Amino acid sequence: MQALFDLVRDVPDFPRSGILFKDITPLLADADAFGACIDALCEPWRGHGIGAVCGIESRGFIFGAAMARALGAGFVPLRKAGKLPPPVVGVDYGLEYGLDRLEIGTDALSPGERVLIVDDVLATGGTLEAGRRLVERLGAEVVGASVAIELSALNGRSRWPASLPLRALMAF
Repeated sequence: MQALFDLVRDVPDFPRSGILFKDITPLLADADAFGACIDALCEPWRGHGIGAVCGIESRGFIFGAAMARALGAGFVPLRKAGKLPPPVVGVDYGLEYGLDRLEIGTDALSPGERVLIVDDVLATGGTLEAGRRLVERLGAEVVGASVAIELSALNGRSRWPASLPLRALMAF
């Protein structure tokens, strides 16, 4: 596991002053490390009847699509505003450095479908919370969420319901 930590690069003051960005590009570029990362992210969800993995734009797509394939599930993108053809539903949410909006196609999930939400980083929790609200709005069942990295000091986990599993592969 330490090998994965070692492949996450710190970039100070990106995308704004005062933000310490966790760059996963070196991890993604290493085929063995990326494979190990996907295997570890999938492990807690095997046998849970996941029908769809919803990946949050944009780096959540990388992990989510690979996890969907490994879990034998479909992949559904949760996109930023204006990126999906209508009809869509959306949720506005706050980031640690601004505001944003996530959208999903109204026919992307079936009522009762078991869904795993995936993103690269859990920071303040707003993006993951918005993803959960979108999935629930379509009547699907959120089984839980997985992230590659959790920035523990930002306490984003507190915005996720305690009744739903939230798995983080690495915590900084």
